[in-house]
Amino acid sequence: MGSEDSYNFVFKVVLIGESGVGKSNLLSRFTKNEFRHDSRTTIGVEFSTRTVQLENFIIKAQIWDTAGLERYRAITSAYYRGAVGALLVYDISKHLTYESAERWLKELYDHADPHIVVMLVGNKSDLQSQRTVPTEEAQHFADEKGLMFMETSALDSTNVESAFHEVLTAIHKKVASREVTRGSISAVTLSGPIGLNSEQQEERKGCCKGS
Repeated sequence: MGSEDSYNFVFKVVLIGESGVGKSNLLSRFTKNEFRHDSRTTIGVEFSTRTVQLENFIIKAQIWDTAGLERYRAITSAYYRGAVGALLVYDISKHLTYESAERWLKELYDHADPHIVVMLVGNKSDLQSQRTVPTEEAQHFADEKGLMFMETSALDSTNVESAFHEVLTAIHKKVASREVTRGSISAVTLSGPIGLNSEQQEERKGCCKGS
């Protein structure tokens, strides 16, 4: 249980994309290693956390799911507030869910921190025979927009860990490089309890006295 309480960073990551693309199952696969075949659309906002160790630091990932709100266009800026990462999810077998990615991206950038780390995720890669979105097309779109890209399957677990780990690693890089010194990313991730890191915090206080 100890590791749940001691972590260096808390990163809030939001899941966005059309209804039915598998956002809730990506959430439950990553945080609980579960997949619900009968997952109904839930209304409200859900989030789950999971603590992961990446290299020599411990991150508590707080993953938020729109949970059905996307069909009501009721996602508010509160959902995006403080988010340092986003997975923009579409279903590789439903081209319409991919076509709406641009609109989701616009909404994200309207509400979220401009430095947010975004990964385009083609979910349901297990449905190869029904694929309507070619990998190369999505990869090209991601490159054009400066997004990370991965295809996943929440059903058979393919790349789910990798997608979240890559996003969390990229967020940590931004924070560690002090690329973001003002604004919400550093405020969200660098303030608050840093369980493990009390010695480093002391050092930091020492180094910056008088500033």
